[in-house]
Amino acid sequence: MLDLLITNAQIIDGTGRPAYAGAIGIKAGKIAAIGDVNEPANETIDAAGRAVSPGFIDVHTHYDAQVFWDGTLSPSCYHGVTTVFGGFCGFSIAPLSPQAAPYLLNMLARVEGMPVKSLTEGVPWDWQSFAEYLGKLEGGLGVNAGFMAGHSAIRRVVMGERAVGEEATDQELREMTDLLHRCLEEGALGFSSTISPTHNDADGQPVPSRHASREELIALARVCRDHPGTSLEFLPGVGFFKDDTKQLMSDLSTAAQRPLNWNVLAAGDDYVMENQLSATDLARANGGEVLALTVPQPITLLINLHAGFIFDAMEGWAPLFQMSIAERIDALSDPQNRLELDRSARNSGPMRNFAIWEDLTVHAVVNEGNQSLQGRKIGDIAAEQGKSAIDTLLDLAISEDLRTSFMPPPVGGDEALWQTRGKLWADNRTLIGASDAGAHLDMIDTFAFSTQVLSNGVRNYGVISLEAAIQQMTQIPAETFGLVDRGTLKVGWNADLVIFNPSTVGSSKVYMKTDLPGNEPRVYADAFGIDHVFVNGVQTIKNGEHTQNLPGKVLKSGQDTVTTSLDPAVRHKNQYAG
Repeated sequence: MLDLLITNAQIIDGTGRPAYAGAIGIKAGKIAAIGDVNEPANETIDAAGRAVSPGFIDVHTHYDAQVFWDGTLSPSCYHGVTTVFGGFCGFSIAPLSPQAAPYLLNMLARVEGMPVKSLTEGVPWDWQSFAEYLGKLEGGLGVNAGFMAGHSAIRRVVMGERAVGEEATDQELREMTDLLHRCLEEGALGFSSTISPTHNDADGQPVPSRHASREELIALARVCRDHPGTSLEFLPGVGFFKDDTKQLMSDLSTAAQRPLNWNVLAAGDDYVMENQLSATDLARANGGEVLALTVPQPITLLINLHAGFIFDAMEGWAPLFQMSIAERIDALSDPQNRLELDRSARNSGPMRNFAIWEDLTVHAVVNEGNQSLQGRKIGDIAAEQGKSAIDTLLDLAISEDLRTSFMPPPVGGDEALWQTRGKLWADNRTLIGASDAGAHLDMIDTFAFSTQVLSNGVRNYGVISLEAAIQQMTQIPAETFGLVDRGTLKVGWNADLVIFNPSTVGSSKVYMKTDLPGNEPRVYADAFGIDHVFVNGVQTIKNGEHTQNLPGKVLKSGQDTVTTSLDPAVRHKNQYAG
């Protein structure tokens, strides 16, 4: 007797092969039968007009904290995601120490856009080892989840306050490598780090990993070589890569003998994209593997002067975010400061496009008296008020203690860039990723990557076939990270499934939802057309609603993952051409 029988399905198995009609039987959390299934079942779902695929895999999230207050890991669960990886950019919250916890809490709030109040009220911060952290998650997850050990966490635990501003001594480096060994033995999926200039802590200083020497980075990456089923993740920075950056990523991969994925490649300038993708060519020539996470959709970006992300990357603006809110308001109120900030922002290289103040839209306001400004462009408001654009923006923000949310013009929604995305997805130097789900809660909507790929990439713009899109979000990431028995529909494998309507699947417009600890808001978007989701054979989404079942597994390296080949031809030898 089967636990569940799914009939009349359009089966898309994740391998890239053409869809076919059939049934799927599930028993004891595993796929028991596929195709012509006649065995009786305790429950039957008629999937007529629906597709059934493996659950989607999100390869770059920051759900490390949210797991404590929302085990469902919304909104990802509603968008068909059944497996997530976290602990990226060096920003894991394990390992931990009592001395490191306050720093890491505030760093995470600053660099990943999570409210301090939510992190304080929603997370216990009472573990030390990686094993203790993972143990707290057992039995409380709605999806499968695994986590990297982050460089900044390791550095702060070992070096204390010296982690910011100092290079490690030989003894400190030995302690860091020993600590990483322990994390990986206890189940961490690998090692993550960043040298990106956009990553600053709560004091406005570069995060700990940005103070590491090249030798430290290589030594820590090399630790992964001794632990099966591990990999590397790295943030090299924004824009055009210098040769030494590409060489560093190659050397990290070869030192570890593990694939390295980096964040983030966006569809855009051909010259910049090819420069960034050439990091893979260099690594492969040197015996390594470097893969770009490509963001699969236009980004609805929201920015504010309270958190300061994006603003702090503009020339001359970073010191503002080393100030208290009161001090920052005073500085932003000064007319001379405004002139200088305006001038420097417009000379900020790739960030200067955000400084076209008149094109910013007021996305959300805090004060009732400002409701009439919501949804309007700063340029129009400025003309109406007889002010300059920057004065209009800053006056409004100051009136709301800098919490006003502004939206730059959306980029990347035109068909030409969707065609570019299709080409990037077909390139074996990339992975679909960079969702950042669980992070930048006041800022971005890329958590909806799966429904965006299926709606826009497949249905609206036709830049990828349905079968190939499913493969890119299931088999390929599973093989890249070495997931055991996940990523395709195969008898005997774990029953992570999505039943969806290819004709309607998509995501809603972005809105603010106030449901975080401390009554804090977050950016949110609902899913359409995702009817049912199963994780390890247990239904988590039924007719678009969560069942409150939490059958997800804590994924551990060497148990739930195996070491994967650096050679893409070997790694994906069972792929079908999509």
